[in-house]
Amino acid sequence: MSPNQTPLSALEPVSKKVLADLLKDFHSNKTNWHPCGLETRVDWGAPIQSPSQPVSLKEHKRIIEHAKDDLTISVEAGLPLAELQAALSEHNQWLPIDWPWGSRSLDDPNSAGTIGGLVARGLSGGLRHRYLGVRDQIIGIGMLRSDGVSGHSGGKVVKNVAGYDLMRLLCGSWGSLGLITELTLRTQPIRNVYASLFIKGSLKNLEEFRAEVIHASFSNEYFDWVGSNQAWELQIGLASITHAAIKDQIQRLNTMAKAHDLNIENNTWEGPLIDGKFPENISKKTPWLLRISLPAANVHKLLFSKELEQLISWNWRMAAGIGVGDGWQSNFETSTPINSHQDIINLRRFIREINGRLMVLKQPDQTLNNLPAWLDAPSRPLIETVKKTFDPKNQLSKGRIPGVAN
Repeated sequence: MSPNQTPLSALEPVSKKVLADLLKDFHSNKTNWHPCGLETRVDWGAPIQSPSQPVSLKEHKRIIEHAKDDLTISVEAGLPLAELQAALSEHNQWLPIDWPWGSRSLDDPNSAGTIGGLVARGLSGGLRHRYLGVRDQIIGIGMLRSDGVSGHSGGKVVKNVAGYDLMRLLCGSWGSLGLITELTLRTQPIRNVYASLFIKGSLKNLEEFRAEVIHASFSNEYFDWVGSNQAWELQIGLASITHAAIKDQIQRLNTMAKAHDLNIENNTWEGPLIDGKFPENISKKTPWLLRISLPAANVHKLLFSKELEQLISWNWRMAAGIGVGDGWQSNFETSTPINSHQDIINLRRFIREINGRLMVLKQPDQTLNNLPAWLDAPSRPLIETVKKTFDPKNQLSKGRIPGVAN
C-alpha cells in the first residue's frame, strides 16, 4: 500500500450470509479485497496492492464443536488464538502450534491474532520439532472463494480424508486463494511436567552437541538456536507426564553437554502455553523481521557467516532440529543504525547457496526499493495457474502470491 494512501477500514460481517453476499457483490463489481482477522499482521509479507478492502472475521469466533475424547475441535476462523488455547486448557488440552512472533497473549490476548490468520500464514516454529507444522494439525477446513462460493475439505475425525485437500493448499497461501472460515484441528493433552535447559559454549561444540541430540531419543518440545552475533546458545524444552522421566532426560543431556565441554543451565518453564520467547512485542518498532528455512545441518554455517556478522542489533531463534526460525532487528533507540537492504540481499544470497530460503516479513519502507517478500519459486507457473483458478478476476489479496516475487 502506498504511504500516501489511507488504508480502508475493515468490514466486519456479522453472519455467514452477509459475508457471502458481500463477496458476491465484490466479485460482480470487480472490487479488490483481502481477508484479515484482528489486523495484527496484515503488514507482514508482500504488500497488497491498493485500494483493497479488508474483510475481517473478528465477529466469527465461535467454538463450533469440541470432541474432547477424540482430541479434535472445530472453530470459526476469527477466533483469537489466545482464546482458543484458553478454552482447550480448561479440558487439559492444547493446540500444539507456536505463538506467532511478537505475541504477548497474557498481557494482550489480541497480539497473537486469530487462528485463521495463523493458518493462512502457515509459519511454524520450534514446536514443529515434535508436533510437525501448522498444516499437520488441520483435519478439516471451510472457505469462501473470491466469488462468495463456499467450499469444504476434510472432516471432524483424524482419519477422514474425504474431498480435495484444501488444507494444504490454503495453509500458507497468505489469503491469496480464498477466505478461511472454519477449521477442525487436532489437539493434544497437556503434559504435567516441564523443564528447560540452556546450553552454552563454543559454536563448534554446540553444533556437535546439536547433531548428537538430534539422533538420540529425547521428548523435546523444542530445540532451538537462540542468540545474536555476540553469543549463541541452544535451548531445549522438555515435557513428560512424570518428574522421573524429565529427571532422566536432564541427566543424560548433562552428561552429553559435559562431553562436549559445554555449560548447561537448568531453568523453570511453565510450558508452551505461556509465551515469552520473543523479547519484542508486536506493537514495538522492528525495522526488519525475517523468516528463514534451511537444512538443520546447515544452520551453523549461517551462524558462522560474514553475512550474518554484518547485521547490527539482531536477535535470532532457529529450530535446531528442522532449520526454520525468525530473525529480527531491534531498533528502539535512534542510535541503533538500521541495516540496509543490501545487507539483507547478501544474506539471502548466502542462504540460497546453502540450500535455504529467506522470507522478508517486515522491512523499512523504501517504497520503490523494497525487497520482494519471497523470490520466484521454480513452480511459479503452476502457482499462478492455481491462483487464476481460484480467483479468476485477480481481486483477492492482489500482489500477494507466495512463490511469486512481488
